Amino acid sequence: MSEPVIRELRFPATQADGDVSAIVLRPADCRALLVLGHGAGAGMRHRFMEGIARSLASHGIGTFRYQFPYAEAGRGRPDRTHTLTATVRAAVAAATEVEPDLPLLAGGKSMGGRMTSITQAESSLPGVRGLVFFGFPLHRPGDDSDARADHLAEIDVPLLFLQGTRDRLAELERMKVVLSRAPERNSLNVVEDGDHGFDVLKRTGRSAEEVYDGMAAAVADWQGTLTT
Repeated sequence: MSEPVIRELRFPATQADGDVSAIVLRPADCRALLVLGHGAGAGMRHRFMEGIARSLASHGIGTFRYQFPYAEAGRGRPDRTHTLTATVRAAVAAATEVEPDLPLLAGGKSMGGRMTSITQAESSLPGVRGLVFFGFPLHRPGDDSDARADHLAEIDVPLLFLQGTRDRLAELERMKVVLSRAPERNSLNVVEDGDHGFDVLKRTGRSAEEVYDGMAAAVADWQGTLTT
């Protein structure tokens, strides 16, 4: 099998923040491109982002990973929501320009996924056929509010949630209740023993690569069910 093609580029995030970096990973048999935002605590080169991109490529899903402005500038605190959502929208536009022949998905890890869904709820992202969440951050640890999911009701494309059973930011039974409100739109893939970063207990004997491969296979299977 041919190695995936890797391209690094920059695109304008917002008028105020200027350009940010992105990495496109396109496998030879690519059938869709996932615009993938990173989590709050790490940028697009975090080991999870690197690992899931490689695993997705092995299942025919390309990725367009990108930086939010605060990560690009080396700041620790995430940007305001309007800056994050503007960057999501700009990333989707840039991905469309770079790979115009590929069907688009969008989403991300934790905050990156949530910002993508907020953006989609505000105004549909052009060409995006579904959203993918790697650990949707439903609530803060110990918080009993599900308000972070309220905007999901405004989204009109299919949604795939990949959630660990030990995720302290999305207690699984509460997540299932939220997703049951629109079962025709929402799909859930459960990662047994996974925490919010999808690290699993050592006693399971599963490597990070095996966990990532399972999630990537779930994304590829789900993508295959989407209508064109």
